[in-house]
Amino acid sequence: MGYHKAEDIFPISLLSTIQEYVDGEYIYIPRKLCNKRAWGDVTRSKETTHKRNVEIYQNYLNGINVLQLTDMYCLSDKAVYKVIAAMKKTS
Repeated sequence: MGYHKAEDIFPISLLSTIQEYVDGEYIYIPRKLCNKRAWGDVTRSKETTHKRNVEIYQNYLNGINVLQLTDMYCLSDKAVYKVIAAMKKTS
């Protein structure tokens, strides 16, 4: 996502109308429903997070305690417990 100058995109009449509602502030224009992407599709964050979660769960099953996992993965204990619970459901 990047920023673009509204005056380079919109016709002056539309820009004037928009300025009646929002003058000099940032606004977010959402994608059309047909163009929406799921979280992580572009950056592969979803894959990376899943691999990490599988690794956390495997380490947990191999006897590494939650406190050690929090240090290993720089996560809170609550986050590690959530990962473990989620992975138990999918196993």
